[in-house]
Amino acid sequence: MSGKAPCHAGFALDCRSVRQGGPWTNTTLTDTSSSLIVNGLHGRLAGPFDLRVEGGECVALSGPSGVGKSLLLRMIADLEPARGRVELDGTDRNRMPAPTFRRQVTYVAADAGWWTDIVADHMAYPDRARALLPELGLADALFEAPVTTLSTGQRQRLALVRAISQAPRFLLLDEPTSALDPEATGRVEALLARLREQGTGLLVVTHDAAQAARIATRRLRMTPGGLEGETP
Repeated sequence: MSGKAPCHAGFALDCRSVRQGGPWTNTTLTDTSSSLIVNGLHGRLAGPFDLRVEGGECVALSGPSGVGKSLLLRMIADLEPARGRVELDGTDRNRMPAPTFRRQVTYVAADAGWWTDIVADHMAYPDRARALLPELGLADALFEAPVTTLSTGQRQRLALVRAISQAPRFLLLDEPTSALDPEATGRVEALLARLREQGTGLLVVTHDAAQAARIATRRLRMTPGGLEGETP
């Protein structure tokens, strides 16, 4: 698999350093060359779906509860059984080890899982993760806190930190601000905007039409028959 990774924000990132395993720098580059293509993807309860998301694009996905929005994100991320084809930069995901694909195309649930007691133990890149905390209004002390002491909103933002710190090329976000107040929501949206500007592709499920209007470069609506474009 290609070692190419997006720049991302909160701490300026030199994409070339990430590709080569080098240090993080203060150089901000833009990489919008990635593409995520979904063709005929369907599972037991939903599909088929056709979708293309480019690097540097934010696609907002809406639709009635229960129609399968979360399921679609999980199928794209190879977390649910599905038939069809998903390509990252022209390479079929089935030709990549699943963990490698999921690090590049990362799904973040509305209420993500936590498997050990301390927040820091979940962070593969603790320095990168820690640098993102102020961006989302999170105290540094939370990094060493027990997960059981966190509020739902803190867990939601820390799950986003965990995902972004791995420098994925695409983020699949399932209602990333559903547990947040307006101030925290604004912080998340600002961070997502910077990620998009610096090359990360975003597919975001939201029930908030106003949020979709703020963050999206393109909007889709899911129906039982598939995906339909929405007029802003």
